[in-house]
Amino acid sequence: MKPTPNCQPDRSPLLALGAHPDDIEFGCGGVIAAETSAGRAAHFVICSRGESATNGTAAQRTSEAENSARILGATLEFIDLGGDAHFEYSAAYAMTLAGIFRRLRPGIVLAPTVVENQHPDHAVLGRLARDAARLARYGGVQELRDLPPHAIEQLLFYASTSEGEPKDTPPVLIDVSAPPLIATWTSAMEAHASQMSTRNYVELQLTRARLNGLRCGVGHAIALFPGDPIVVNSLAQLGRGARQF
Repeated sequence: MKPTPNCQPDRSPLLALGAHPDDIEFGCGGVIAAETSAGRAAHFVICSRGESATNGTAAQRTSEAENSARILGATLEFIDLGGDAHFEYSAAYAMTLAGIFRRLRPGIVLAPTVVENQHPDHAVLGRLARDAARLARYGGVQELRDLPPHAIEQLLFYASTSEGEPKDTPPVLIDVSAPPLIATWTSAMEAHASQMSTRNYVELQLTRARLNGLRCGVGHAIALFPGDPIVVNSLAQLGRGARQF
């Protein structure tokens, strides 16, 4: 099921980064579905083809990612940051991502958390995204001089498992309870059929979202973790607290 966009041209593009072909869908696919259905353009940058996985070939996982992105209403590209299970932090890779930020000019970037207790590629990509967001806005960086500087509005981190969630950062809980959103998100996760031999990731993510929903009084919610304090122009933009007091 593909989201039906509502044209809202004032919404700045959303960029989601994944270390592997399924990370975005499992970690924050419901958020992507919510944003694209509301008219926001979304683009995925996947930084390997999952070639080191126990299940699924690189070609199979590439095809799964392309199908899943279509389901979520997103565009997609692949880049190479050293290969699956071989990510290392480097200034060159941070510059690569910064160049993508300048080219795509997103308002919001979603990236894996920097928590170490998860697949090591996830934490490395989170660090690279954090630093790339700064480099992209520095006008004097020689390696980026071919593109104008760009400052994103928000860097938000997602976790693919509870072990990857920061314990010292209160989450922003995104309500994804609407049945069409759950259906779209589920279909996008199910597109990664090769990974279901490892674990029932669909059930895992839906259960995590259900528990987050119970925390805040909705059906399902996905936790995102801000990289910096969130600034609003009005108290009206805050919504409600999870406890509802």
